[in-house]
Amino acid sequence: MIARLEIALKPDLFDAEGASLRRKVKDYFGWHVGGARVVKILTFDARLNRYELEAVRNEIFTNPVSQVSSFRPLAEAFDWAVWVGLRPGVRDTAGSVALEAVSDFLQRPMADDEAAYTSKLYLLSDTALDRTQVETVARELLANDIIQHWRVFSRSDWDLEAGVGMIVPKVMPAHEPRVAEIPIPSDEALRALSEERNLALNPRDIPVIRGYFLRESVLQERRRVGLSLPTDVELETISQARSDHCNHNTFRGKFHYRDLDTEETEVIDNLFKTCIQSPTLQIKEKKDWVVSVLWDNAGVARLDDDHLYVITGETHNSPSNMEAYGGALTGIVGVYRDPMGTGKGSRLIAGLYGYCVGPRDYAGPLRPHLHPRRLLDGVVEGVRDGGNKHGVPTVMGNLLYHPSYLGKCLVFVAAIGLMPRFVKGEPAEQKRPNPGDLIIMSGGRVGKDGIHGVTASSESYSESTPAGHVQIGDPYTQKKMHDFLLEARDEGLITFITDNGGGGLSSSVGESAHFAGGARVELDRVPLKYEGLDVWEIWVSESQERMTLAVRPEHLDRFMELSRLHEVESTVIGRYEATGKLHLLYREKTCAYLDLSFFAEDFPQWEFEAQWRGPKTRGLSEPVFSEPEDPAGILHRLLASPNLCSREWIQRQYDHEVQGTSVVKFLVGRNRDVPNDAVVLRPVLGSSRGLAVTQTLHPLYGIIDTYAMVAATIDESVRRLLAVGGRLDEIGGVDNFCWPNIQYDPETNPDGRYKAAQLVRANRALRDLCLAYEIPLLSGKDSMYVDGYLRGRFGERHKVSGLPTFQFTATTTVEDIRRCLTLEAKHPGDLVYLLGVTRDELGGSEYYDLFSYVGLNVPKVDPSAARDLYWTLEEAVRRELPASCRAVGKGGLAIHAAMVAFAGNLGLALDLAAVPADCSHRNDTLLFSESAGRFLVTVPPERRMDFEAIFRGLPFACVGKVMEDPRLTVRGVEGAVLFEEPISRLRASWQGLRQG
Repeated sequence: MIARLEIALKPDLFDAEGASLRRKVKDYFGWHVGGARVVKILTFDARLNRYELEAVRNEIFTNPVSQVSSFRPLAEAFDWAVWVGLRPGVRDTAGSVALEAVSDFLQRPMADDEAAYTSKLYLLSDTALDRTQVETVARELLANDIIQHWRVFSRSDWDLEAGVGMIVPKVMPAHEPRVAEIPIPSDEALRALSEERNLALNPRDIPVIRGYFLRESVLQERRRVGLSLPTDVELETISQARSDHCNHNTFRGKFHYRDLDTEETEVIDNLFKTCIQSPTLQIKEKKDWVVSVLWDNAGVARLDDDHLYVITGETHNSPSNMEAYGGALTGIVGVYRDPMGTGKGSRLIAGLYGYCVGPRDYAGPLRPHLHPRRLLDGVVEGVRDGGNKHGVPTVMGNLLYHPSYLGKCLVFVAAIGLMPRFVKGEPAEQKRPNPGDLIIMSGGRVGKDGIHGVTASSESYSESTPAGHVQIGDPYTQKKMHDFLLEARDEGLITFITDNGGGGLSSSVGESAHFAGGARVELDRVPLKYEGLDVWEIWVSESQERMTLAVRPEHLDRFMELSRLHEVESTVIGRYEATGKLHLLYREKTCAYLDLSFFAEDFPQWEFEAQWRGPKTRGLSEPVFSEPEDPAGILHRLLASPNLCSREWIQRQYDHEVQGTSVVKFLVGRNRDVPNDAVVLRPVLGSSRGLAVTQTLHPLYGIIDTYAMVAATIDESVRRLLAVGGRLDEIGGVDNFCWPNIQYDPETNPDGRYKAAQLVRANRALRDLCLAYEIPLLSGKDSMYVDGYLRGRFGERHKVSGLPTFQFTATTTVEDIRRCLTLEAKHPGDLVYLLGVTRDELGGSEYYDLFSYVGLNVPKVDPSAARDLYWTLEEAVRRELPASCRAVGKGGLAIHAAMVAFAGNLGLALDLAAVPADCSHRNDTLLFSESAGRFLVTVPPERRMDFEAIFRGLPFACVGKVMEDPRLTVRGVEGAVLFEEPISRLRASWQGLRQG
């Protein structure tokens, strides 16, 4: 029977969710809502009698101390009611968990056609909002039309007996699944089909695809299995495999590079091979701690003699841009599956994030699908729920605001895992499916969610981007699967494992089939969320929480026994075979029969024209202006600026303590509220060996030169790791590129050649810096097409391209976690040192951005000079000479000195005349330059001689002292005091608090 259970807090209790909604209505729109309460609704479509319904209401779903519940409407005393529920087919995690609870309580399994659906009713009172305003609240704050539907009720049209009614968002299949054979008589016909079905096929691939299906040898083999024309399943398979997202065609392309300033020309054949693969393999030869790179879901490195760590990073931009919460949630739980599917499987120990969005207070004429404020709130919540509910600490992250991300936001996610060096005597990082191994899908079921995710991610966002690629992750299901697979791994039951991410089974089985030499899959065995999916949808769906495994037949019974014990659904869907074919069947009829060799051969390399003009040629120059008379005021404005101010409101939502491995936390200082350069984990409890991790991005530098942007980003990541006590010779990197479309088109992308040149220069810097610092790239990802088409105020269409963006995630080992450093000043009387040279490098800085300048002199990196300084700092930390250390980066010396001071709740007295500098001695340059290669270090006076002796011959100077009086005092180059600011006022500006 269908029954609706309503649950609410008792009227006299504080409703935190309602209060949050009131604040958002005020913050977003300036409207007053005096009261807001939330009623949670659980609609059962299950064979439960009224006695069972009452039992589960009382025993499972109602807390008698704080809640009331009823199978009748609870709403009363409101002005407006807004109901919000998920659309049919959207993953309802809470509903699934509720049904599991009912099953456990009643001690009987629930049938496949039984379900529970969750929704919410928001009751607004003491408000003068009209219907249009309430609908705006519903549309802009409470629901996303892509995945949710909603209704608004006034008090007068509310039915006291019926309430919102019995709304059951059940998927009702409209037709029987089928396999369609599709004629492609010409290249033009296939091109039109690609556009119609959102296949995102590259025009140069189309003749190759048609040629394959016209080959006589192929036709003969296809006739033997009952096929002639290509099927929709086959075309979708090829589409997934050839997408830029999966095959990285851009990075594997040929670039015809030309510097229009110098007339230098060069042909770069495959950026991935020349700038990523070749340097990494070269470095790997010298680094025995690098275990596995460039082929698996994540990179693998040695932590200690008995353990390996696993790391990867990627993006989830397009789905998050469409549905912020679901896209980000799917992104973080999706990247978790990469370490789970690396080698024979690893245990998750950390997650990281990075967000690039439009200005939070944007009020311009463009109409993004989601306003940046709502988008960021949703993204933050999605990553929060993915980590917190999965039991994985979210240890640190980045946030950058810029108008270019209005077209498409960026959501970076990364994950770290831990695995033993050996499993049953075999290296844990090694895996391979063998002919005869069974193909098993474990975890969630398949639905329509996530279809065409990789093809949507291989195109620019527009109003016609399909909504079907948005998914909703289920961290609870994945957590159970995570624990089950680790137990199966330790028993030696797994020969191969990989995740079902982009492309679903078509990628996981299609790619793993190459290792075994072929695969045969019976798609009618794949468990479905509901009936009615076409066969190609089953094959390419990206429904979450699924892994594909190879298990030997003799291990199947034990594998399934463990699966049932952990309440994880596992299904044998096929077998690996050494046939050279990818053979798919549905109800014993062949629906796809493709040569594996076809995916690796014949396709033409993508080609790009890349034309570079230097910043001077493009009209950039250094601004000419007088030195500001109020440097303290500038410092306050910078501390309060969007890209430098406190992000504690984000970081506090993430559980970074779960698992209990944190040594150096992201938020440190006396009040635990200042972000540190890096975090340090102790992955193996009881060991003194640590793992340091950090990440950096500097897109504003790329406006001037993307080479400098990537170089400065990598250099800062290196310094951040050293600042906590990490080792220089064990740094591994993860490169994440997000780039606008680089394919030249005179009408739609006239600057495509320049964007291509920016990508070339960025990759050159990646190669050069990694070779200079000997950093192997353990993993990485490129996400192209960071472009969006948005409507203006009058309906006109605007293209918005995101800044070329590069995020670098870096890890290293810490020999002894007891010697780790944090940024805050520790004791009055300690000496303050600046290591490294300050130059006139304000181009792309936060200081220039404050005045809407870009500048020309972007920070440059000299690795050969920096290495000696970095090795020396590592030795100083090993000898425990510094008391604190901070890498000087965004905002310059003034910003980081302020943070060192208010993190320690102590004062700093600085003398700019003592700063090691190679620039004009303007005070604002010394204060706000973002020159690379610098550290701010405090040293106890008794260690001064040893500290200075070890740095003799290198650029460093004592520039001040830690003071007990909590003020930041700065003397200018002329000797006069520039300003003397209380630390409390600086902290208040940074935290966005009003001054009295």
